[in-house]
Order: sequence, then structure tokens, then C-alpha cells
Amino acid sequence: MCFSVNVNLVKEEIEDRYGVSFPGKYRYEPSYYYHAYGLPVLPAICSGNTGIVRFLTWGLIPPWVKTDADADEIRLKTFNARSESIASKPSFSSSFRSKRCIIPVRGFYEWQHTMKGKIPWYIYSADNEIISLAGLFSEWVQISTGEIVDTFSIITTDANKMMAEIHNSKKRMPAVLSKEDEMKWIDLSVSSSEALNLLKPSPDDLLKAHTISPFVNDRNADRNTPEVIKPYNYQQDILFPL
Repeated sequence: MCFSVNVNLVKEEIEDRYGVSFPGKYRYEPSYYYHAYGLPVLPAICSGNTGIVRFLTWGLIPPWVKTDADADEIRLKTFNARSESIASKPSFSSSFRSKRCIIPVRGFYEWQHTMKGKIPWYIYSADNEIISLAGLFSEWVQISTGEIVDTFSIITTDANKMMAEIHNSKKRMPAVLSKEDEMKWIDLSVSSSEALNLLKPSPDDLLKAHTISPFVNDRNADRNTPEVIKPYNYQQDILFPL
């Protein structure tokens, strides 16, 4: 699962990293903490026009959805897309064929289940690089207004060794694209089978992680602060050694 991300990235970082440009008007605001259920709008690099940053709302609405009510319902179930089923599942199959994207993040958050409760972790690049998450996007026409609504889902895959210990309930992780594979993922001339092969567990040395304060769990707090990614020590007997 991947429902919480750190997108504390300024415009110039994203432009330099991917060789893209932001549109003249954009509504992106860097933040240390975005949660899927807040339906945030995040920057993405998308197939079809890889030189311009697009802004997508988290929670994919497939193009075949018929009513606003159905859209509101389905988007809460499509924050993530399992790599094993994106080629066949109706919610994602058309996007997999023609609308693939990269979601740039600084890191992401996950919760470890222990005998004494859930422990929050922050996961980030071992080299302090931007992390490219593989995603799918969709363009849906809102029935009531005729407005085009651009939405996305983050793809998940099996957890690597570290993530299997952290996300020990589901043993999943977001599909992290290597620098060599980023452009392949959004290149629609790449075959479906080759694209699926890019969605593998990350090498064990690609990511690092540390526990963070329970402050991140406070829904009433302003979590757009460095406090949410600072290391925080819990009792060692309830954690695994990294």
C-alpha cells in the first residue's frame, strides 16, 4: 500500500530532474505530507506529453464511470493499483495501455504492525535522490459540469526485504522506477510485457528508512513540517534491526 507521500520538492528540482517544464499556471505546493484520502493534486510526468508537468488528483476515476456519485465512490478504491492486475482489471487496463505516469516524491510513509501498536516509518532514497513512483492516470469527463478531471493511482508491487519487515501486514511497496527505466515506463511504444517487467521490488540498497514520531498520526495537526520525517526512537524490542 502507499497512501502517504512526501512531495517536498520545489518546481526547479522537478524540472531539472526530468527535463520538463511547469505550465504557465500551476497549483502545486510542496508538502512534507500528502495523504491519499485528502485527494491531493500532485505533479506528474505523463505519457503523451513527457515535456510538460501535469497535475493529477489522487484517486483514479476510469473513463467509463457514468455518474458523479460512482466517481466519488470508485476513486476511494483506486489510490493504489496492484502491478499483478493492472493489465486486466477494468479500472486500470485502459490506463495501463495508454496513460502511464511518474509521480515524483521525496519519500513515503508506512506503518509497521507490532504487539504494542502501529509504528510509523519514513522511507526515502539512500542517495537522497527524487524517487520516481510508477503510476497510471485517467481523464474523466465529469457528468454534471462537463469538466475533464485528471486523476492517478500509484502502482504497488511485492515488498523487498526491508519493506516486508516494515509493511509487515500486506508486504507491499510502491513500484519505484530506476533512472534507467523511468522514460521506458511512460514510453507507449514499449510493449506491455516489458512495461510490466519494470514493476519489480526495489533493490535492497536503493532505499533507507527510519522510525518517525507518532505526530504523523495526528489528523488535526499541520503535518507539512520537517517534524514528520525526523528520526524518532521507539523501544528497540518492538522493532526489527535494520
